Amino acid sequence: MLLALLVSGLVVTLVVIGLFVFGMRRRLIQRSGGTFDCSMRWGVSEEPDISGKGWVYGVARYSGDRIEWFRVFSYSPRPRRLLERSSIEVVARRAPEGEEELALLSDAVVLGCVHRGTRLELAMSEDALTGFLAWLEAAPPGQRVNVA
Repeated sequence: MLLALLVSGLVVTLVVIGLFVFGMRRRLIQRSGGTFDCSMRWGVSEEPDISGKGWVYGVARYSGDRIEWFRVFSYSPRPRRLLERSSIEVVARRAPEGEEELALLSDAVVLGCVHRGTRLELAMSEDALTGFLAWLEAAPPGQRVNVA
C-alpha cells in the first residue's frame, strides 16, 4: 500500500514537473516578443493535401531577418526550423479543407511557401498572417521578396 502511494505520488510529481517545464519553455520563447502560433507542414507536394496529416503545432518568433519555428510539444530550447526572409517565397493562400480543419486552429489560414527549394505550408491566424506578410514585404532594400 505504501509503495503504491509512493509510486503514484512520484508519477503525479513528474507529470506536474513536465507541464511546468513546457510552460516555462514557452514563456522563454515568448519573452523576447514577436511570437505567434503557427502550425507547419514541411516538404509537401504541389497538390494540396487535405488529409490533415503532417501538421505540427508550433510557435514562430521573429528574429531579425529570419523566423525561428519551435515545436510546442518539445523540451528543446532551440528552434526546429529557421526560415530566412530572403529565401521565403509565398506561392499560395487558402482556407483549410477537409480533415485539415480538424488538425489546425479554428481561425487558421494556410499559406503555401517555398524556402530554399523546399515546399512547406504554414497555418496561422488572419492577424498573424497580416503581420507575417508585412514582415516579408519590409525586407531591406536590395533583397528580393516574392509574395503572391
